[in-house]
Amino acid sequence: MKTRIVLLGPPASGKGMQAEFLKNRYGIASVSPGAMLREEMRLGTPLGVEADRMTRDGSMVPDAMVIQLVGNWLSTHHDGFVFDGFPRTVGQADALEQMLAEWRAPLDAVLFFEITTETAFERVLNRLTCSRCGRSFATGLHLAAGQTRCPECGGALIRRSDDTPEALEHRIAEYSEKTKPLVEYYKKRGLLWNVKAAGTPAEVSAEITALLEEAS
Repeated sequence: MKTRIVLLGPPASGKGMQAEFLKNRYGIASVSPGAMLREEMRLGTPLGVEADRMTRDGSMVPDAMVIQLVGNWLSTHHDGFVFDGFPRTVGQADALEQMLAEWRAPLDAVLFFEITTETAFERVLNRLTCSRCGRSFATGLHLAAGQTRCPECGGALIRRSDDTPEALEHRIAEYSEKTKPLVEYYKKRGLLWNVKAAGTPAEVSAEITALLEEAS
């Protein structure tokens, strides 16, 4: 079974929900640098304040900041992990490769979530995030219209500060420039698997299960 996994894809492609699925199904620890940064923002740390300033306009935080957060977490989780939203640049991918080489724990698989820009916009404009557990849900896909409480933990559902059309346009432009090159990066290493991410969460989970278990 593959246990060191990266989820790669554009904003709102469903990476967070599938990371949670993999954690629950296989017991593999999952982490999102975005969630780590949002916790820093909530605590009001210097790193959090700077990250908040950047993400409000859709900008990516510097590689060094993300790599520091990930490296600290990875030091105790390199035997098995699911990364949601990391790496986001070739520089981050190189850093991850170096860290894993130190522990002799190479990456097993990269799942590339394919959705159209139109679908991404629709999901973001209908997305709410739980203020307690941090999970995101799209109204009409995961939530009933008017639902205000998280279906997982009961926390209040809120809209993220960067879930605006303007910020999403910026994020997609940065994704195309900085993250999409990772598709070729991992394809050359024989690690890339395509996932049709426009379906329902259950359909996407089934596809991922088939890919990981058939490829094991």
